[in-house]
Amino acid sequence: MFEETTGAASGRDELVAAVLERSAEQQPDWPEPAPLEAARATLRAQPPLVFAGECDLLTERLAAVSRGEAFLLQGGDCAETFDAVSADNVRNKLKTLLQMSVVLTYAAAMPVVKVGRLAGQYAKPRSQPTETRDGITLPAFRGDIVNGFPFTEQSRRPDPDRLVRAYHASAATLNLTRAFVGGGYADLRQTHAWNTDFVRTSAAGQRYERLASRIDKALSFMAAIGADSEQLRTVELYASHEALLLDYELPLTRVDSRTGLPYDVSGHLVWIGERTRQRDGAHIEFASRIRNPVGVKIGPGTTPDEIAALSEKLDPHRLPGRLTFITRMGASQVRERLPALLEAAGREGLVASWICDPMHGNTYGAATGHKTRRFDDVVDEVRGFFEVHHAMGTHPGGLHVELTGDDVTECVGGGEPIAEDRLAHRYETVCDPRLNRSQSLELAFLVAELLEDGTGAP
Repeated sequence: MFEETTGAASGRDELVAAVLERSAEQQPDWPEPAPLEAARATLRAQPPLVFAGECDLLTERLAAVSRGEAFLLQGGDCAETFDAVSADNVRNKLKTLLQMSVVLTYAAAMPVVKVGRLAGQYAKPRSQPTETRDGITLPAFRGDIVNGFPFTEQSRRPDPDRLVRAYHASAATLNLTRAFVGGGYADLRQTHAWNTDFVRTSAAGQRYERLASRIDKALSFMAAIGADSEQLRTVELYASHEALLLDYELPLTRVDSRTGLPYDVSGHLVWIGERTRQRDGAHIEFASRIRNPVGVKIGPGTTPDEIAALSEKLDPHRLPGRLTFITRMGASQVRERLPALLEAAGREGLVASWICDPMHGNTYGAATGHKTRRFDDVVDEVRGFFEVHHAMGTHPGGLHVELTGDDVTECVGGGEPIAEDRLAHRYETVCDPRLNRSQSLELAFLVAELLEDGTGAP
């Protein structure tokens, strides 16, 4: 429970002051201060979206990942949109995560910690602050929390009211998710029901159906011997997003009356992106002061010294489950760049979890003009990630993917191959390309095999 006592308010004010003293990258140019402050005040008065106890429980689950006793599956939209907050969209993403987690759990005989990129993933960093089309230059689209996707002057104008809309959209998404999970939709007996027609008729879907049949038999056996468990009827599902927009994260930071510690109540886990992980920057300062489990994206240019410095800042007490490094090296560099970072982590005595983001390092522009990713590159980076960990004797802790529960055509290749000339058929993302349901399931089977044989070898 969070209470606004005098001590709690002063503790939060101290955190905010420390963060605002630092330089913050990737923040929008709000046009006027008064509407922005009104939006901040509204957010400060809202109930928390998540609770401290939930965040602490996720830290415990991630501690098991850091010890090699569990696997983290983190996935969802590249950028959520307000228009996509519906029961169908939330259910389809939940289906995909549940199917992937069943595949991973069954094959590896290992608990899977399920974390969605949802209920807060509304802000996106940009390479350039502006976008030019046909000689017209407008502010870049920074996510629905800041401005609109349509390329018009009115739409692209940053609007602080969107901060409050993002909060309510996140609350609605969490409510839907909790209703599905608590209402029996996540019951393990639903393994067949989670398979939709377009997946069931695909190679990955048929393979999944065979697995679901084996699970049915196992459940029937358990019921026959009286070993039926309430744990089969529900799952733990946590919410995460990039803590990019400080005008949203800071007002939603509260001090827990139970522990006297600050938590970012906008999500259970937040991560800092590679563009904003400056050691002396505002984002790392913010992450260092909240109690939530935190992640940091690291690319091929990351040095061992940076790993040590980030760890000292974010996890000086070496608390298992506190820190997760999310590697985004690219298929061509993961085998070369990752070993030195793991060696540095070993020398420093770090207890961080290491998970693979095989999406962001493999993006390219197709001849059609669409931003896309080759499924084969995604697979190759995952294989390389496992190969390196196996060679180093460390635990490949998880997978971080941009995915959707819909039959989109945004990434080329896969078992039901999508060619570049088909990208326009259902290219629906407002930012980066996502794996569709069939590609996500195919990737889960690959990772399950790597976990099962323990080698990561091709």
